[in-house]
Amino acid sequence: MKIAVIGTGYVGLVTGTCLAETGNEVACVDIVEEKVNKMRGGEMPIYEPGLDILFLRNIKQERLTFTTNLAEAIAPAKVIFLALPTPPGADGAADLSYVLGAAKDIAKLITEYKVIVTKSTVPVGTADKVTAVMKANTDVPFAVVSNPEFLREGVAVEDFMKPDRVVIGTRDEKARQVMGDLYAPYVRQGNPILYMDERSSELTKYAANSFLATKITFMNEIANMCELVGADVDMVRKGVGADARIGKRFLFPGVGYGGSCFPKDVQALSKAAEENKYEFKILNSVMEVNETQKKRLVVKMREYYGEGGLKGKHLALWGLAFKPETDDIREAPALYIIDELLAAGATVTAYDPEGMPNVKKLLGDKITYATNRYNALDNADALLIVTEWPVFRTPDFDFMKEKLNAAVIFDGRNLYDLDRMKEYGFYYNSIGRKTVSI
Repeated sequence: MKIAVIGTGYVGLVTGTCLAETGNEVACVDIVEEKVNKMRGGEMPIYEPGLDILFLRNIKQERLTFTTNLAEAIAPAKVIFLALPTPPGADGAADLSYVLGAAKDIAKLITEYKVIVTKSTVPVGTADKVTAVMKANTDVPFAVVSNPEFLREGVAVEDFMKPDRVVIGTRDEKARQVMGDLYAPYVRQGNPILYMDERSSELTKYAANSFLATKITFMNEIANMCELVGADVDMVRKGVGADARIGKRFLFPGVGYGGSCFPKDVQALSKAAEENKYEFKILNSVMEVNETQKKRLVVKMREYYGEGGLKGKHLALWGLAFKPETDDIREAPALYIIDELLAAGATVTAYDPEGMPNVKKLLGDKITYATNRYNALDNADALLIVTEWPVFRTPDFDFMKEKLNAAVIFDGRNLYDLDRMKEYGFYYNSIGRKTVSI
């Protein structure tokens, strides 16, 4: 099948590459000529494990191409995916200008029936808006389909190639058949394609992300409660997760959620509720708690250092990306923590396997960047762990003690065993567990 993907951000690039992998001919469109030229040359603009192999293979076999010419891409395409940004506006509502602008441009170019698919995360009613824009600019028949993505950064290739489910929102029978044929190779193991109306499909995406954000936030509150009553959140997490009705995933406490999806989608769903004269009290609380949780480690540090505070302290920070196996720093808790530390008069040296270039673009020389995890510890008064990269899980603790000015760790991801920290002689303060004192 011939396909066009408009937008080569995270969702667009994963979608286009994975669709090409099953034999489709995919043309990806972006307005930035320099970016398009780099992708044509095999240069990946994002970090995503495993995507580079598929990316290079399908470019070589000429199933995956890149262009700045919209007309060239959509002319032969049977399906046109819109994978464009929907950033939050000043009021928190999703900005649909990119999506609706592309719909208008496409409408003026099509000469035969096309299936237009919104792949971006969009508010309920967006398919209707896209349809209205298209009808105002063309008499050519078309169908608008909602097909939300459920990709986890770090395992996006697996999520696309072997999805838990595929959600397709359309009331057009021809479009339903086209989309069913397109996704058939990805659900051979028996996972469902769920067909529904467009509005239900759009809301499914927001509901899923908001529920997961709520689950994380609830466990963060339980962790904070554990510290007050002397319980261990790891034990509570295991006990709760053993209940099949709840499940084990998204129960790990930490310093809050970040990334490109959860913060934006929770805010957008809350705003959509407000526009429909409904107060989404749970989501409003989730956002409030998450903002506080991002700074939880700084609160702990202020308590530890007392009256002297953080002024003049030099701190090592492990982890900048919002989660491991990505270079995405959008809404990353590390950024909030760094802002707090710098405002308090501390200095920071950070290390992250993939996120440092993006942070450097944002913060410049406000902090120092280490070449590896151990170099970050030089002359540091304490270590903060903010992202649970695998490389941080089994360090040389004796060497760490030699490098640090003081054997002090504030761990926002609960990477280490409490008894081991005691044996090694660290002051170790984590989330929802007892503090190990030297």
